Amino acid sequence: MPVIKADGDIRAAVVGYGLAASELHCPLIASTAGMVVSAVVTGNRQRAEAVNERYPDALVVPSVDELWSAVDDLDLVVIASPNRSHVPVGLAAMHVGLPVVVDKPVAASVAGALRLREAAERAGVLISVFHNRRWDGDALTLARLLREGAVGRVHRFESRYERWLPEVDAEAWRESDDPEDAGGLLYDLGSHLIDQALTLFGPVSAVHAEVSLVRPGARVDDDVFVSLTHTSAVQSQLWASAAAADAGPRFRLLGDAGAYVKYGMDVQEKGLREADAPGQPGWGVEPESAWGQLGTPGAVRAVPTVPGAYPDYYAGIRDALRQHVPPPVTISEAIAVMAVIEAAQRSAVDGGTVSLDSNPS
Repeated sequence: MPVIKADGDIRAAVVGYGLAASELHCPLIASTAGMVVSAVVTGNRQRAEAVNERYPDALVVPSVDELWSAVDDLDLVVIASPNRSHVPVGLAAMHVGLPVVVDKPVAASVAGALRLREAAERAGVLISVFHNRRWDGDALTLARLLREGAVGRVHRFESRYERWLPEVDAEAWRESDDPEDAGGLLYDLGSHLIDQALTLFGPVSAVHAEVSLVRPGARVDDDVFVSLTHTSAVQSQLWASAAAADAGPRFRLLGDAGAYVKYGMDVQEKGLREADAPGQPGWGVEPESAWGQLGTPGAVRAVPTVPGAYPDYYAGIRDALRQHVPPPVTISEAIAVMAVIEAAQRSAVDGGTVSLDSNPS
């Protein structure tokens, strides 16, 4: 693995400057001690101007081919461009010896993700995938309650990302039905839902899915249900929708000693959109009115939400590069997510349950 100088910042190049880069990756990198946004790739003039204004010391280039000419001035490549670019740009970055962070989903297929892992192993460089919603405050709260055994033996986990977006943006690549674009909610919000379920409850032995195109003009799935049977015997039931005029609970955890129910979305993305400084006092703190409820009928109490911690992801990347410890999300974990997505696609077509005897990770 390339040696990162101990006395200098880790110089990150970010490929793309859409919402993922401008509202997530770049602010989180810039706020992480020991890291700096050193370069941004965008061919959009207005976005280039926005980069110059916010990160005046960053090199702005219109293509990844031009980025490689500055390889000696870089320590990390962050791929926040459309999904179809994840594999080719990741392979190119590792070919010139640079570690890589890939936004989710890591690829459009398990095969593509395996190519990235194999390339990282050959090059001896780090690769990680930005499954940032492991650090949602409610997900961290749920993990703590599980460690404490607060609901006893868990038998069902329900998780939802539901939105009301009745109009289809026909120009958006996320609405494309080209398989290379990995569009639709199963890849988008489904990646987060599946990763959280695998992180909390472990590997999956069976997958059942129902996938729909609900909105007029939709070309890819915009309403999704996925049921996972974990080898731990927990049943995860996951929903993602762009056509939900009334959202259900974000989490509903049922056990033999009680339940935990939580409504509302994590506050960190809203904070990033409003240019709050990640990691500062009060970051990720949720108002008491949004806390989840724990207990049994007649004996319920509010549970303070653990502050969200998106900054921990890039702090983990920094430590992985400097100290050669495992990254906060491994490529093998991301491949396991892709295996579930592919099983869900097969289930949705066949109408049955797909067995996963072993994930390719």
